Amino acid sequence: MRILIWAVRAALFFVLFAFALNNQHVVLLHWFFGVSTQAPMVLVVLVTFAAGCAAGVFAMLPGWWRQHRRTRALEAAVPRTSAPPMSPGATAASATRPAPLATEPELPHPPRDGL
Repeated sequence: MRILIWAVRAALFFVLFAFALNNQHVVLLHWFFGVSTQAPMVLVVLVTFAAGCAAGVFAMLPGWWRQHRRTRALEAAVPRTSAPPMSPGATAASATRPAPLATEPELPHPPRDGL
C-alpha cells in the first residue's frame, strides 16, 4: 500500500512539474489605479491557490475553536469513574468483556428472481 501511495505522489509531482514547465509564459497583471506587474503564469497560479487555501482555513478556524471549547467543556463535565467492582470469582479478562448484545430475530428475505 505504501508503494501505491508513493507512486500516486510521484505521478502528481510529475504532472504538476510538467504543468509548470509548459506554462512559463509571462502574464501581465493589472492592479488598481493603473498599476501593473509581470509575473510567470505558474507563480500566479501557485499564489492564487495558496491564498484560496489560506482563506478556507481562516474561514474554518472560528468553528473549529468553538467545537474544541465545547468538547473540552463536555469532557470536564463528565465525571471520571473507576472500573466497576469485580465479583470474587471473576477474572480481569471477564470484567472487561462487553455484555452480549440482544439480537433481533432475522427476517426472511424475499426470493430473488433471476438476480
